[in-house]
Amino acid sequence: MSISIEIQNDVALVTMDDGKANAVNFELMEALNDALDKAEADAKAVVLTGRDGRFSGGFDLGMMGDFTKEDSVRLLDRASELVLRLYGGPLPVVGACNGHAIAMGVFLMMCCDTRVGADGDFKLGANESITGMTLPVFAVELARERLTNKHQTRAMIQAFIYDPKGAVEAGYLDMLVEPEKVIDTAVNIAGKLAQLPGHAYAYQKSAMRGPALQAIRDSIGNHPNLRR
Repeated sequence: MSISIEIQNDVALVTMDDGKANAVNFELMEALNDALDKAEADAKAVVLTGRDGRFSGGFDLGMMGDFTKEDSVRLLDRASELVLRLYGGPLPVVGACNGHAIAMGVFLMMCCDTRVGADGDFKLGANESITGMTLPVFAVELARERLTNKHQTRAMIQAFIYDPKGAVEAGYLDMLVEPEKVIDTAVNIAGKLAQLPGHAYAYQKSAMRGPALQAIRDSIGNHPNLRR
């Protein structure tokens, strides 16, 4: 199973672990949505994490090798829907980035309300300009909202890959802790957020992010700049 969920004290710990790079494919996204269904039913906050040393290496490029354009559109649609659920959903979401986060992996981290990273020899960033892929709308909107103005060109257009300290400066992460403390720190933060009035948190989250969320919704089924 690529996704596991453990709920304790109103916090759902959702872990991605496929034994490899936590590549984002249809199976992983379906399993993650199932976990979020359970979290929204039985918890008041979410911690999203990966396996030791690896949050996610991005889209499953092996799966995409023989994709048609229609397959690529379907993948971006499912990814857009997942971004909407994490970035615009009602529950507080805390990211526990315990390793590398590249491309779609770092976009998932950017969806999290608070992002705790592991200090160490890890790489974080969007490499689409290196691989010749165009950024989907959700990536552009997340970058505009989460990255500092100073780093948007370097990170998104020039595809600079950051170490954890640089990722904090750029806006990919909010804080760093020792690797063994990442999950405990994230769970502690999520526990405090779970105590806030849920209806108010959900409204504020949706209202503050409304324009970005609408742009992402409008992109579903419509990816005119899609290139492979």
